Formats: sequence, C-alpha cells, structure tokens
Amino acid sequence: MATILRSIYVSGTATLLATTWGIPTSYILTLKRRVGIVEAIIESLVGVPTVLLGLLLYLLLSSSGPLAPLGIRLLYTPQAIVLGEAILITPLMISTTYRVLKNTVVTYSELALSLGASKTQVMTLIIKESLPGVVASIIMSFSRALGELGIAMMVGGNISGYTRVMTTAIALGVARGDFEEAIVLGLVLLTIMVVISITLKLLNKVYSIG
Repeated sequence: MATILRSIYVSGTATLLATTWGIPTSYILTLKRRVGIVEAIIESLVGVPTVLLGLLLYLLLSSSGPLAPLGIRLLYTPQAIVLGEAILITPLMISTTYRVLKNTVVTYSELALSLGASKTQVMTLIIKESLPGVVASIIMSFSRALGELGIAMMVGGNISGYTRVMTTAIALGVARGDFEEAIVLGLVLLTIMVVISITLKLLNKVYSIG
C-alpha cells in the first residue's frame, strides 16, 4: 500500500511541478505568431527515451556531477524522481495544452474582440472554454508519469520504503520471480490507468459539447 501511495504522491507532485511552467509556456506560445520551430522541438521531446533522460539526470545529480560542488544531493531520493518525471512530462503537457489553447483562441478571440470585449474578458473566455482540455492534458501527463520506469529506477534507486514506486516494484518482482506481487501491483496500476482513461473520455466529451 505504501508503494502505491508513494507512486501517486511522486507522480502527482511531478505533475503539479510541470503544470507550474508547462501551462504558462503553452499560453505564451499561443500568443506568438511564429512558433513552428519551437513546436517541432517540443513535439520531438515528447518521445524522448526515458532511459536517456534518466542517464542525463544521473550524471547531473551524481557525486561527481556539476551540482555536487553546490552541495545538492538528490540522487536516490524521491525528489530526484519528481524532478525527472516533471522534466519528462513537460513537453507532453505543453504540446497538448498548446493545441487546446490555440483552437480556443482561433475560435473565440477575434469574435469576442469584434464584439467589443476587453482583453481581460477575452482571456477569461479562453480560460473558461479551454479548461476541460487543459485539465485533460494535466491528467494525461500524470498518467505518463505514473507509468514511468526508467527515470524512477536510475535516479531513485528502487530503495525499499523510500524510493520504490509501483513500476520499479513490478520490475523487481519479476526479476526475483515474485510474480504474485508483480501481478497485484500491475493490476492496481492498470486500474488507475483505466480510471484515468475514462476520466479523459468524459472530459473530451464535455470539451466537445462545450
């Protein structure tokens, strides 16, 4: 149970962290006219291999890394996993949120301005109309973080009672031949993913109707 709660806590914290810079970045990109290159870079980062990102973070956070002289010791801590997952899901969050905001801006902003709405009113309208899509983007990012293995294993170390999350516990269970625990955790993870998928479907339905 502790492993499950730790997984939700770590992935939830990573999602909140990514939201603090991902959503504002998406909105800023929406206001810009020429973002083709930036958009292409972000899209390419969505599919970055997690083991590569995990390796880079390991080198950054290790005792011989560039942050060591500053006294920063995050390797093999939950905070390292949070940081890694936040970085991992940021491109996904920016990409999906940008599409939602862009469609909303194109649909409503010019019409609202032509009807005499102020910029503040237009911004309020954009936020209101795009909210279901933005929430769906955040939930999707949380799902991505929750199912992540490479980063959690490399910078978390899979330490029992400290950095072990569901994905690393499943991998360890299979390696040890403890399939019962691995299957139970796998079913829990699958259940959470199904609930997230259903929630996304409902949000998309609300967004489409709205």
